[in-house]
Amino acid sequence: MNPDLIPIAAAVRVTDWREAERLARALLQSDDAREDLLTMLAISLHMQGRVGEAIDTYERLTRLFPERGEHWGNYATSLREAGRLAEAATAYEEALRLTPADAGQILNYALLLLEERKYAEARDHALKAYSLDRNSPHIRIGAAQICSACREDEEVLELLDGWQGWSLPDEEARLKLANLLLTIGNGNDAVALFEACARDSGGSTSSVLNLSAAYERVNRIKDAEQQLLALESRKLSSTEEYARRRIMAKLAKRTGDLPIARSILEELGPIHAGDFTHYFTLAEVYDKLGEIDLAMDALRTAHELQGSDVRQIIPKRFEPGAAPFPVALKRVTQAAFAKWQDTIAPSAAQSPVLIVGFPRSGTTLLEQMLDAHPRFQSMDERPFFSNLVDQLAEHDIRFPEDIEKLGQRDCDELRRRYIAMVCGALKRRWDTRIVDKNPLNMLWMPLIHRMFPEARYILALRHPCDVILSCYMQNFRTNMLAAASTDLTKLAVAYVDSMTNWLHHADLLRPHVLEVRYEDTVTDIRAQAEKISAFLEVDRAENLLGFAEHAKNKGFIGTPSYTEVIKPVSTRALGRWRKYKQHLEPALSILEPMIAHWGYEA
Repeated sequence: MNPDLIPIAAAVRVTDWREAERLARALLQSDDAREDLLTMLAISLHMQGRVGEAIDTYERLTRLFPERGEHWGNYATSLREAGRLAEAATAYEEALRLTPADAGQILNYALLLLEERKYAEARDHALKAYSLDRNSPHIRIGAAQICSACREDEEVLELLDGWQGWSLPDEEARLKLANLLLTIGNGNDAVALFEACARDSGGSTSSVLNLSAAYERVNRIKDAEQQLLALESRKLSSTEEYARRRIMAKLAKRTGDLPIARSILEELGPIHAGDFTHYFTLAEVYDKLGEIDLAMDALRTAHELQGSDVRQIIPKRFEPGAAPFPVALKRVTQAAFAKWQDTIAPSAAQSPVLIVGFPRSGTTLLEQMLDAHPRFQSMDERPFFSNLVDQLAEHDIRFPEDIEKLGQRDCDELRRRYIAMVCGALKRRWDTRIVDKNPLNMLWMPLIHRMFPEARYILALRHPCDVILSCYMQNFRTNMLAAASTDLTKLAVAYVDSMTNWLHHADLLRPHVLEVRYEDTVTDIRAQAEKISAFLEVDRAENLLGFAEHAKNKGFIGTPSYTEVIKPVSTRALGRWRKYKQHLEPALSILEPMIAHWGYEA
């Protein structure tokens, strides 16, 4: 380092960017083309939020030193932050031409592609950056952000593996990490990290806003409100004020002040053109206020925006005539089942309890009821059996066609992998039975039955019209569900295909199944608790009735119904579909066979 840079470096160490700028400008008076001084000046301007001036300085560096890829990358990043995306793309392309193996530049380009809503390209570049530098927390967090935007949470889990050992000195990186942890279901660790950020920063506005939003997500409403109160006397930027009011709207909705929530959301509008989350939230408020047509208008906009994103990630789901859930069309035949080899398998007590059913049928309520009993231990929704199917495909074993090939050693290995994934998701208590709640595990029943033939299934049922209406109202993170939910008729097809698949395999494989209707649970929960306890052969059915308080004490609950399961059961959602009947008309004829099969009224 040149001796005259030492005072500038000292200013940078204490983040005195104004002083760093002053010193750099003073030295540039004697040599206005000096690369290191221009770089320090550009960075100091950038860090002060004076992006326009930083752009001019970065651009000058690219003219003076056109073969230096880092200058093109810095120039591109400043252009991206200024919203000049087309110019930023050109600059990033030049940076990557000069430094094609620079993981940081590749990641920054991926972030630009994400802003342009080019999700598949952004993901591919992010994972390329990770492949070039697997040890950088910065690269891993950035790649995880992009995979999270693509709703590929399994990739996020892999990218964040071992995060506890990372050294993250800057607040922004820690907040990004905490938000990612919250998104993938590690809510309690996320809240602890948010709290540490707020404490270490002396309560910076960004940390307080993030902490308030996290408290709402783990059902600590009073704590969330308290955090917002701390911001009332501060001067906030337009972006910060938007975030504050958005949290206020969510809290007003949670506390039942629906007119206030509506007023705030309508006044705010979406934060950007593709902000489908805004419209899902607004639709929920309209629904609670009984504004049926407004709710449906908001939902149509939400699905149009969300669908345009998901279409990039899984385009095949949007092809004409494409099945919403292709796996639901696959069947194990009687002839194939007859070829299954006899194996030694775990007993019912050593097997998981599977809570299945179409999403929004009451599976979370059932899960929390069981988790409140000391004999059971549940985990947030995980696609473990789907993962095992993918692993089998890597060995050219197709699902379900090749299940007959699985012998004793194969089944033992699959069970070992399953238990390893479970133990990675929670701190296992070995005196309990695992409750695996993932509604669409119903589609993997042939594999589950091969691994755990004595497992107990609880099939959650609810009026099919209420089910698909509730699904249509959800902002699902899973791409498959998000794609299926873009249209009520597509949802109806997905429901019928899934239930037909279940009924076929239930008839063929004869698993141990208890059918539990949501309508019966919310009207007589005690009777249902006794029925479930008898089916699972446990005593103290009354423990299942303490689910609301138990769920509240758990903190994070990783499903859309996290706001409901901390409350006593209510019948207010029964028959909600009737208010929307005219909007559901195109789906009714599709659902009719299943409505009749389950004995519901159309």
